[in-house]
Amino acid sequence: MKGILLAGGNGTRLYPLTNVASKHLMCVYDKPMIYYPLSTLMLAGIRDIMLISTPHDIELYKKLLGDGSHLGISITYQIQEKPAGIAQAFLLAEEFIGNDNVCLILGDNIFYGDGFSTTLKNCSQIDEGAIIFGYRVNDPERYGVVEFDENFMVKGLEEKPVKPKSNYAVPGIYFYDNHVIEIAKKLQPSARGELEITDINIEYLKQNKLKVDIIGRGSAWLDTGTPLSLLAASNYVGTIEQRQGYKIACIEEIAYRMGYISLSELEKSIDNMPNSTYQLYIKQLIQNEIIKVPVLL
Repeated sequence: MKGILLAGGNGTRLYPLTNVASKHLMCVYDKPMIYYPLSTLMLAGIRDIMLISTPHDIELYKKLLGDGSHLGISITYQIQEKPAGIAQAFLLAEEFIGNDNVCLILGDNIFYGDGFSTTLKNCSQIDEGAIIFGYRVNDPERYGVVEFDENFMVKGLEEKPVKPKSNYAVPGIYFYDNHVIEIAKKLQPSARGELEITDINIEYLKQNKLKVDIIGRGSAWLDTGTPLSLLAASNYVGTIEQRQGYKIACIEEIAYRMGYISLSELEKSIDNMPNSTYQLYIKQLIQNEIIKVPVLL
């Protein structure tokens, strides 16, 4: 399965923070925002990833992440000249996807929870159709919303409805079979002038090939597109990390835990890091591995 990391858009809700650089490069506690969705793809077992961003920001991502080889993955880059909806990503990445299935994740979405990595790995094995998620929120009108029938089966989907028919929003991670490319090609722009991801999901629903997994109370989904949600995400990550002593979305650690790089390659990764709490964390991780301190991912 291929992975698409969509980090485009103008980030107007975070102005003036985004007046110079993409919102996906903003700080979420101690790491760039883009580390979090990248780590989600890596935890899903996806190692071939395309990052899509603006002409202004693409070089910054290349400087930050390189080609991914230091993480045991491959990262390629694609310019999005003008934002035209999430579904545009499949048109931009058509050649990259080829004949594979694909997972798309938005660059401002953070997922965290016990067992969620197992869910991601299972979703990445999709043979046919589409898998999306539902997450209960207090403000569903900001998102795509899932409507259920009396048996909690998916009945419909709406994009940012004025009067939501449920409190279950669709987070920004989507798993599709290869037919998503042809579906995206047939889309017409919405009233907002965008190619809507919800319209792709509706098409899979019409074909009875859409599955919605509910993310329960034990997992968190954080959307970091506004100043308040960015602050909340930073506070959440900081609280967890300080309490447990583990870092969330430490991409070098994940690369090692997933078997993408060896312990010696992990040791080499710190050579290019300045003295920092991030470098110290990886040094401690290496020491713990040497003395075989057990840890769960």
